Amino acid sequence: MGQAKIYYDSDADLGVLSNKKIVFLGFGNQGSAQAQNLRDSGIPNDQILIANRVDSYAETAKAKGFHVEHDFATAAEVADVLFILIPDQVQPRVFNEQFSPKLKSNATIVVASGYNVFFNLLKFQPGQDVVMVAPRMIGSSVRSLHEKGRGFPCFVSVEQNGTGKGLDAALALSRAIGATKQGAIASSVREETVMDLFAEQALWPNIIMMFREAFNVLKDAGCSDEALCYEMWMSKEPAEIFERAADDGFVAQLKHHSTVSQYGQLSGSLKLEGGAMREHFKDILYNQILSGKFCEAFSQIEDDLDKEGDTNPLNELYKRSEEMELVKAEKRVRARLAGLL
Repeated sequence: MGQAKIYYDSDADLGVLSNKKIVFLGFGNQGSAQAQNLRDSGIPNDQILIANRVDSYAETAKAKGFHVEHDFATAAEVADVLFILIPDQVQPRVFNEQFSPKLKSNATIVVASGYNVFFNLLKFQPGQDVVMVAPRMIGSSVRSLHEKGRGFPCFVSVEQNGTGKGLDAALALSRAIGATKQGAIASSVREETVMDLFAEQALWPNIIMMFREAFNVLKDAGCSDEALCYEMWMSKEPAEIFERAADDGFVAQLKHHSTVSQYGQLSGSLKLEGGAMREHFKDILYNQILSGKFCEAFSQIEDDLDKEGDTNPLNELYKRSEEMELVKAEKRVRARLAGLL
């Protein structure tokens, strides 16, 4: 695949959004940031509606001056544009049951995560536009960078072009939330979902495993809990390394390290052939993610994720993870140094 197209402010016309009622389903980190950015970009407050159940998020929206609607059917009926910014696992139930039947036949539906669209879990009408506007940052950064006039990276795509004007809407909305200032990257829900799930199910599990095993080996070699926790992550050195990688380049950031470190990391990584890991990654990508196997399994436990205690599968995973020596040691260190952290 060649280089992706990148869209900037000059590619987007905010006039496309004139007199459009824009509804945000959810006012969490992304909903709050994007709604405020939209208003800052000149979209009148009366055009923006927050659809949220009665909770602290709704109260926050009201405190920030937004109009809030607790009845989702009412919000759906007036929406020309609908941002779906609630958690992936509850989107199908809420959207399909409470929004989809009431939405206008030519509404524009905006997702920030490709998961439910890619796996066909949401019910759309043929004449509707379905677009992705997916900031690649957490909500607080989407807001703070916009306030500084800097913008942020974002993926954009048109997944269903019911009106024939889906791209115009996607770009106008990207500009309105501040994404085209730095550049909105043409993508797709397939690409976004594959990369997201791959990082979560292949890359980061292996990183966690390597930290776990490295900790065990060094502890067996006589290193103390305190030294290991600070050397490996509590000093925030890994965070600084990734920040340097974002600024200077994944490999180029090594030049900020000592000569011993540079030589050790480069020579060591180049000695590792990676074939077995590559096959492991491919197995996860094709047989777990793209096959739909993970999606099917996750759908079966979605209702349990709202439960309390060990009946919640996620709580059970956290409980098992607490048996890792790394986690136990960190708790001991944090308890000992509580006043210094």
